[in-house]
Amino acid sequence: MITEVVLPGQVEPEGLELRTRPLPEPGPGQALVAVEASGVSFAEQQMRRGKYYDQPPFPFVPGYDLVGTVVSTGPGVDPALRGRRFAALTKIGGWASHALVDAGDLVEVPEGVDAAEAETVVVNGITAWQMLHRVAKVRPGMTVLVHGANGGVGTTLVQLARHAGIKVIGTASPRHHDAVRALGATPLDYRDPDLPGRVRALAPGGVDAVFDHVGGEGIVDSFRLLARGGTLVSYGTAATRDAPGSSRAPVLKLFARLLLWNLLPNGRGAHFFNLWAGRRRKAAYQARIRADLGQVLALLASGEFTAMVAARIPLSDAAEAMRLAESGTVTGKVVLVADQDARRCGEEGAR
Repeated sequence: MITEVVLPGQVEPEGLELRTRPLPEPGPGQALVAVEASGVSFAEQQMRRGKYYDQPPFPFVPGYDLVGTVVSTGPGVDPALRGRRFAALTKIGGWASHALVDAGDLVEVPEGVDAAEAETVVVNGITAWQMLHRVAKVRPGMTVLVHGANGGVGTTLVQLARHAGIKVIGTASPRHHDAVRALGATPLDYRDPDLPGRVRALAPGGVDAVFDHVGGEGIVDSFRLLARGGTLVSYGTAATRDAPGSSRAPVLKLFARLLLWNLLPNGRGAHFFNLWAGRRRKAAYQARIRADLGQVLALLASGEFTAMVAARIPLSDAAEAMRLAESGTVTGKVVLVADQDARRCGEEGAR
């Protein structure tokens, strides 16, 4: 049997449902993965409110990414994958004891890397790496501003930027400043009414890139803080997570702003990062994901990157994990880990 967490509708965390059903068989091109870890990301927080831009209709199984062991393979898939640990982007379906994954989406996890630690850099690592190196195209000596530097993507951005020789200014609440400082960034209070002035004091000519997951009216300050030739990378609309109304309206308003700013003759660029862009060219997309996630996993395996696991919570306690992730009290990422019975099933399947 497969155990999975179901999001039945717009519910509070305690409204999440746990169900079981027969274990599926992998079809052509698929692998069945015994899930060892799956993250609680901002996407799931939006989904339970019906606010994620292109979420499927209720009910469905959330889970944007996962790490686990392949226990069986479908036709056309190398059976040698069985018993090996992989990471994968899923968008939905990761909050389960087992998941069917397109074999082309699997990225091997290096030997000796803990599953929960690897999980923290799947969606977060790909997002941070691509925003830094494919969108902003950072270079050593630059200065960047990272909003939410204590969060899952934020802590990853800070570390990858520092590894690339970039100076980082990171916003967070004061309770997280020591943690942000320990990662190598200069922390600032995101609620400071003179936050733009504080940033300019550290970067008088402006910053070379801003990474903004907040959106809302604050995005205007993010753009104004750019140096000439700088890049704003927007990758979320956290400011409107709890706002009533359409989930699409804040995103469309943001897109319109970014488009307008790109037309201004000031040498600055503004982009919205979409992790799933280019998915229609499936082979090229999968190759890019393998290359970028592979870079981050290699840094994790070598000890040059520190996994920020805020908490490890059993799959059956998904409601607790969701509440903790939404509390704003943690540094890093909340990770759902396999319950003991699910873990045993995965291990037996691998054998």
